[in-house]
Amino acid sequence: MAAPLGGMFSGQPPGPSGAPPGHPGQASLLQATPGAPRSANSTLVDELESSFEACFASLVSQDYVNGTDQEEIRTGVDQCIQKFLDIARQTECFFLQKRLQLSVQKPEQVIKEDVSELRNELQRKDALVQKHLTKLRHWQQVLEDINVQHKKPTEIPQGSLAYLEQASANIPAPLKQT
Repeated sequence: MAAPLGGMFSGQPPGPSGAPPGHPGQASLLQATPGAPRSANSTLVDELESSFEACFASLVSQDYVNGTDQEEIRTGVDQCIQKFLDIARQTECFFLQKRLQLSVQKPEQVIKEDVSELRNELQRKDALVQKHLTKLRHWQQVLEDINVQHKKPTEIPQGSLAYLEQASANIPAPLKQT
């Protein structure tokens, strides 16, 4: 990745949080994961980014491309992926903790978000229903056109070949699925 993600979530430049003592900011909370050794300015987001880069590097590394021991390659890649997954779980836990804190401190905010999500889902489903209704109307019209053709036996040209040509000329081309 071209730029580090250090201050991305707090709206502050990367580095130590400017929160007052006793009220840790997001950067310090990202650092405060028990059992995980970190350098002084490292955050979970920084570690997630570096572990992702390590996973990607292990997949395109010349050592692995030229290596002949498949088990060694597999072990190295598995270790990189496992480290990435562990840090991703820690990051997810951090955000779940923040979500829980928000729901306790501002329950009305959670309700507003839920209502907004429900409205968006209703709009999506309404659009889907309209799309299906449009297709239904189209096919009803096609069936109606076919029924009208079959009710006019006096206009059918003589001979079976002429009848097939007329019938196939009136069949609409299939629509492309979108």
